Amino acid sequence: MVDKKWLLKQAEKVRKVDYIDPALYRTYGVKRGLRNDNGTGVLVGLTTIGNVHGYVMNEGEKQAVPGELYYRGINVKDIVAADKREHRFGYEETAYLILFGELPTARQLVDWKNKIGSCRKLSDGFRDNAILKHPSRDLMNALARAVLFAYAFDPEGTPDDISLETCLAQSVDMIGSIPTIAAYAYRAKVHYHGGASLLIRNPDPDRSTAENLLMLTREDGRYTKLEAETLDLALIIHAEHGGGNNSSFITHVVTSAHSDIYSSIAASVLSLKGSRHGGANLRVMRQMDEIKANVKDWRRSECVAKYLEKIADRKAGDGTGLIYGLGHAVYTISDPRAQMLKTKAEALAREKGRMDEMALFEMIEKLGPDVIRARHRSADNICANVDLYSGFVYDMLGIPRELYTPLFAVARCVSWCAHRMEELVNDGPIIRPAYKPIFHPRTYLKLSDR
Repeated sequence: MVDKKWLLKQAEKVRKVDYIDPALYRTYGVKRGLRNDNGTGVLVGLTTIGNVHGYVMNEGEKQAVPGELYYRGINVKDIVAADKREHRFGYEETAYLILFGELPTARQLVDWKNKIGSCRKLSDGFRDNAILKHPSRDLMNALARAVLFAYAFDPEGTPDDISLETCLAQSVDMIGSIPTIAAYAYRAKVHYHGGASLLIRNPDPDRSTAENLLMLTREDGRYTKLEAETLDLALIIHAEHGGGNNSSFITHVVTSAHSDIYSSIAASVLSLKGSRHGGANLRVMRQMDEIKANVKDWRRSECVAKYLEKIADRKAGDGTGLIYGLGHAVYTISDPRAQMLKTKAEALAREKGRMDEMALFEMIEKLGPDVIRARHRSADNICANVDLYSGFVYDMLGIPRELYTPLFAVARCVSWCAHRMEELVNDGPIIRPAYKPIFHPRTYLKLSDR
């Protein structure tokens, strides 16, 4: 183990030598985080897969509009409305659309479900060696490790082949198996690190992705129709979010280097793990726990508003001044994912007898933007984002918090596969942005002269 005093001393050196004056970024016109000064993203690529629409540029000015989300040109709201109208699960149809660019016919949809259903069951060798023998306390790390381990179990036996046909075969296998990997990683964790019984069920190839996730993660394997429909909706709205989100961009970056699909997907999983990306709903739930524990009567709006002000003033919360679940990099007036999930959350809260908590979430959605605007002049349009309600929905479904982000990865996997194939089809150069050096040349000193 490294000596702590040495670490503290060396860390100070690193802080000193690595620090860059923020003013220099503006001096050299650097787009930090690939963001323009007005908050819009720097245009670095083109995509046919998804579109996140939350503002328009009008004579150089950013103008807010109600948020919309499109998969291959089709509004996600229309996909969700059709699933509800036709009383069926929609994630599998959505995955087909994202991967192949068109809606499947009834026959194609049955065939597609059969194909990914046949990939749900893991081989004994993969399950034991990739998941059970080395259980991890962190499920995203476990998921990434298992994805990398899948290299040795490549369905075509050619894991480094980057032809489109091989990539498609690998993608189908990954989309079908990743829900089972996530569920088994969770069951292994609660057994080896939590003392629970090791409960491993075989997935059902005839059930939907949402149904399999609930069946495989719950001890009794049972669920209601509303529970499965709610999780199915969560999977649909998390499936794709344009090529510019951090984890999808990582897919393009790694694929552009002509690395294998397992390295690409694992890198995206680990990007999604970050609290600024897929881990945001955990921050929301921790914040809600704090509000309920510290607000004397969290059913009264004035009491909640006062505590939100404390959070915004960095006198409460995690000290960042952020009210989690509010605001988005692209969406301004509304986040369509939050709107759709809120409707389902209300129905589930009514079934579970948790309408008082639902009212608290709605209260924060209503009061929070005014608290933020009062402290930040540039915060014109603040809306609830999907993370405000997703954690609450998962909580009502009895899904443990350590599974929240892995479920996001399960949903987003098809998008990563689609973005990888888009990068391969168009065969662009390796992605390599420029960094400007700002150090001055120095003379090398001999060891005896230092």
